[in-house]
Amino acid sequence: MSDSKPLDGKLALVTGASKGIGAATAKALAAQGAHVVLVGRDVKALEAVEDEIHDNGGSSTIAPLDLTEPESIARLASAVSSRWDKLEIMVLCAAYLPTLTPITQIDAKQFNQALNLNVLATQALLAAFDPMMKRADSARVLGLTSSVGADPRAYWGAYGSTKSAFDNILSCYAQEVEKLGDIRVAIIDPGATRTDMRAKAYPGEDPSLVKSPDVVADRLVSLLQEDFPTGHRERVES
Repeated sequence: MSDSKPLDGKLALVTGASKGIGAATAKALAAQGAHVVLVGRDVKALEAVEDEIHDNGGSSTIAPLDLTEPESIARLASAVSSRWDKLEIMVLCAAYLPTLTPITQIDAKQFNQALNLNVLATQALLAAFDPMMKRADSARVLGLTSSVGADPRAYWGAYGSTKSAFDNILSCYAQEVEKLGDIRVAIIDPGATRTDMRAKAYPGEDPSLVKSPDVVADRLVSLLQEDFPTGHRERVES
């Protein structure tokens, strides 16, 4: 009987991999055989995720960096491409939630941080890793969005506008590469999930009433094994 796993031999890069949905997804990818590049700012948290992956027989490499720092993504792409030729999976989980506030009271510093991470870093990652994904027989990009990107909600204007731009960038990229090889893009709304970001947005909520990040991670890994059309969108329900 073969011990092979569905993602054996594939390279995956996960942003926001130090906690929440990113960490859960990295572990789930590794469990299915992928070698996972763990991207995040918190070195100790990344090391903890890596230790768990290795303890369970998986393989990973940590890449501690701030995606909003100038040239950080270029350095990341250079380091990854010097070791591997192709990138089959990119999962974009990193995001910043500014304080929920009326449009007239948005904090400019927080808004800039959200734009830098949620929008500018997304474009930079796609640009930097596009050559590696085009060298793959098939590559998949999964981007984690929010319902407020498509459905504006009072007090969520700062975050929602960045997620609307995030969705637009991924959708345009999906169309631009559709006929240039087998790169497919999916935009996933994780729905209510037990994360630090959710706790920040809903401080009075009982976390036991919302689903675990593992539920979203399992769906993402399952989707990667499906023949979905590029530009696919879905919401993960509990």
